[in-house]
Amino acid sequence: TTFVRVVETGSLTAAARALRVSLPAVSRQLKALEDELATPLVARSTRKLAVTDAGRRYYAECVRVLRQADNARDAVVPGDARAGRSS
Repeated sequence: TTFVRVVETGSLTAAARALRVSLPAVSRQLKALEDELATPLVARSTRKLAVTDAGRRYYAECVRVLRQADNARDAVVPGDARAGRSS
């Protein structure tokens, strides 16, 4: 979810705000994910962030998986019970 927010917002700072976590937390999570995958997902500079080819492929799969998780939840949790919840 953190990586998806980084890509969708275009910055670590905006992702942190959207997720309501600190910027260092987002940075650590992204670094841990890149270390786990042994590949850079985003190229960072002081002024901008660019998603790598691997990052674009990973993002597409993450979005698919998150959508499936939402669908699975929808299959077992009545709509009214989810009111006010976020994924």
